[in-house]
Amino acid sequence: MIIWTAVALITGYFIGSLHGSSIAQLLTGINIKKEGVKNSGASNAAIVLGWKYGVLVAFLDIFKGFAAVAGLRFLLVGFSLSDEVVWTLLFVIGAGVVFGHNFPFHMNFEGGKGTAAVIGVMLALDWKLGLAGGLLMVAAALTTGYMVVGVLLLYGMFMAIAFWPAESIWPVLMALLLCAMAFWKHLENIGRIKNGTEPKVSSVFKKKPAGSS
Repeated sequence: MIIWTAVALITGYFIGSLHGSSIAQLLTGINIKKEGVKNSGASNAAIVLGWKYGVLVAFLDIFKGFAAVAGLRFLLVGFSLSDEVVWTLLFVIGAGVVFGHNFPFHMNFEGGKGTAAVIGVMLALDWKLGLAGGLLMVAAALTTGYMVVGVLLLYGMFMAIAFWPAESIWPVLMALLLCAMAFWKHLENIGRIKNGTEPKVSSVFKKKPAGSS
């Protein structure tokens, strides 16, 4: 179990370190970590480069989270492991992806905030609840005008998956850890909402895509 856990965590970390923002930088020549709110996530890509690049980065980061968890689930079919162990390993690799996204070794451990990656993880864990969480996030963001509000609700749904359909206490503990990290990662956004400087969702759609004339 220890070896399984270590392999899942390390594999997830390296998959998570593959950033969609790196592709956006190749296409535009713009390092979004030096612009906007200065992180490599999809929301900042949308703020800096326009919504089309935001969608591209989000898709790539969602896909890596989904692929990591779904790939491990497929591999585990051939082993006689209990449901509790399987769920634990799926959450371990998912947590590894989010940590890799947030703290990539090749970016001096300063990456994104893990939102797109955790959506992909959720979709692979339970696609119905994952989809519901994504829709809830979008609805809350559009209603309030602030993405961070939707993100925090998204993590609430992630927490729900850890209680059910997941089994054992370990998914719950890992979900709590990721929720705490998400809140910490978004403290800056919460502070900007308080002082009125946080970019609203509507501003993303007004942003002219990079390279357009």
